[in-house]
Amino acid sequence: MSGLQMIYLVSVFCAAFCFTMLLLLYLVRSPVQRRLRQIGAVGAIVRLAPAGGRAVAVHFRWSHSLRSLAWMAKLLRPLAKLSVPAQDRDKMSLQTSLRARFLNAGFRAELAPAIYFGAKTLLAISAPGLMWLVLIAGADTLAADVMMLCLAGAAAAGFYAPDLILGRMVKARQREIIENFPLALDLMTICIEAGLGVDAAIARVAEEMTATAAVLSEELYLVTLELRAGSSKGKALRNLALRTGIDDVDTFVAILIQAERFGTGIGNALRVHSDGLRTRRRQQAEEAAAKIALKLLFPLVFCIFPALLLVLLGPAMIHVYRVLLPSIAG
Repeated sequence: MSGLQMIYLVSVFCAAFCFTMLLLLYLVRSPVQRRLRQIGAVGAIVRLAPAGGRAVAVHFRWSHSLRSLAWMAKLLRPLAKLSVPAQDRDKMSLQTSLRARFLNAGFRAELAPAIYFGAKTLLAISAPGLMWLVLIAGADTLAADVMMLCLAGAAAAGFYAPDLILGRMVKARQREIIENFPLALDLMTICIEAGLGVDAAIARVAEEMTATAAVLSEELYLVTLELRAGSSKGKALRNLALRTGIDDVDTFVAILIQAERFGTGIGNALRVHSDGLRTRRRQQAEEAAAKIALKLLFPLVFCIFPALLLVLLGPAMIHVYRVLLPSIAG
């Protein structure tokens, strides 16, 4: 088997694997999108009555709702038992750090572990089968060790693909929260200085930031629901920090809990924390800008400079080869 045929087979397998992953993502998201179209472009409007008595309209976004995927979870549950840890195999509900990753990605339904582990098992089984069909169709003769290596690589790629997708979803969601969190702190500071309580300020910020920061608005709205359900303020705020998994939100929760416990002013503390977040974001942007020169070094040395030298010195070398070398040899 030549190297060109191997490159061709690997390219075909990568294309087929990417198509399968995109199809799986489409099947997962399409019922949610239909649900979103039914309840509106932004979300369902829920009326809240804060302490002041005035009804507040809060938009709750069901972007990560998995209620309409019960049929998929039912189909994948037998396969999920092959990948789920042994201590959580009976209830199919994780109590480990993976459960926190589901919360950070926005998956709060009980169907999320079944779909996640079922997808891991299904991809780990289907990817080697697809690779085997590609190798059989494209290669006349292939060594057994090469075949086993390709199949093992395909199985590993299929098994760890849901982990990579979940990690990217967590990072994207956390980045969206971090970018909009200083604005939420400023709005909350204004509401508290205007005379509202912490509960009413959180509900107000959740209402005002529905269109600009839907993810953060949803998290704040869940805090409001927990408070209205009778949960303590400290527990509701700690659950907010657990769902987001962001250090800045954890610091914000600590500030509110300490201010509530010791009776200190919340407005000044929130303003200082907001300024610190903006300063940190500016420093991170400056750090990323300073790393550009180092990151461009390797592409310049290995990609751009050889091509540039070939373009500049190529004609001269051809001229030397055609004119100077024959004269020296003669």
